[in-house]
Amino acid sequence: MANKKHSEKAARQAAKHQEVSRVYRSGARTAVRKARTAITTGGDEATTAVMEAISVLDRAATKGVIHKNNAARRKSRLMKKVNAAG
Repeated sequence: MANKKHSEKAARQAAKHQEVSRVYRSGARTAVRKARTAITTGGDEATTAVMEAISVLDRAATKGVIHKNNAARRKSRLMKKVNAAG
């Protein structure tokens, strides 16, 4: 536990930021998972799910939850799969 007031505040802020980041990170994971299952099942909902996942990944990268190159890599892999599925 922190001993000084400023370190206690820093610990509180870190915990708050961690909670916010968790929301965006888990949302991105869920969107990517849904997109992958939509790609394997096929149909028009695959492109919709991929576009939604791309949007969520971009939002997480903008917030600084994930690195922008990490988001770009995940988007690239999704697009590769959806294009291969045809």
